[in-house]
Amino acid sequence: MSENERAASRTAVLVCQGRAAADGRFATDRFADPVAVRLLRAAEREPVDEVRAGTPPQGWHARTAYESVRACAEVVVPRTVAIDDALRARVSGQLVILGAGLDTRAWRLSELADTDVWEVDHPASQQDKRARLAEAAPEATARSVRFTPVDFATDDLGAALDATGHDPARPTVWLWEGVVPYLTRDQVRATLSALTARTAPGSTLVLNYQSPSAKAAAGRLLTRVLGNAVTAGEPWRSLWKPHDMASLLTEYGLHMTSDDSLLTLAVSLYGPTGGRTSLRSGRVAVAERR
Repeated sequence: MSENERAASRTAVLVCQGRAAADGRFATDRFADPVAVRLLRAAEREPVDEVRAGTPPQGWHARTAYESVRACAEVVVPRTVAIDDALRARVSGQLVILGAGLDTRAWRLSELADTDVWEVDHPASQQDKRARLAEAAPEATARSVRFTPVDFATDDLGAALDATGHDPARPTVWLWEGVVPYLTRDQVRATLSALTARTAPGSTLVLNYQSPSAKAAAGRLLTRVLGNAVTAGEPWRSLWKPHDMASLLTEYGLHMTSDDSLLTLAVSLYGPTGGRTSLRSGRVAVAERR
């Protein structure tokens, strides 16, 4: 396996599989992602098709992949709905997606028709996505999509955005989904520092993060023991209590206006969730620069 293949995010594929598995099956009046399945390779679609059909496969590794996609689908629906609603309510003309992975919003949200979208991600992950897009050829709904490769360990976020035309004097909506848990606390602070340095008044940060949860930690440990390559290769590095996250954002000049658990969001979509308390640790927050 090449260095680029090792560096491309496997979590991004799992999240895309989860959205593809959920499309047309969960909260159909609020959630849809018909683009997700088009970005998956044939082998990646197999567990998606099995989850959609409700037919668990035989064999340890195949069943582990099935359960990972099934569980991911339950998580991504409330998360995606909450984020999509926040973006629709705050369209500003500039949307920057940090750690974009296989995000599909620039190809499925009609509300972005007058918005330029910057997709920021590790060069290897972005190269992988662009290859998938070339094969799937979906039509963008955003005004433009500007791919911005950034290795946060070595590259300057501001310089990269300057090079691709982002205007720090204009309001920006920043989306930071599915990334914070994989960063150390120092890396989270460094990213917030770079982000807020070019955040004009009237800008918004839509943030997904994880709060501490013994059940969630035990579940990820179990999947690593069972041989899940995704969680083994991309461990969580920072968890935040809601009041700590609010304090952190305040430190960087952002005022939190909402912060909801995925469990609360799921209940609003489905009603009772059957005790899926693992959703409680995932959160979606919205903060503004006034």
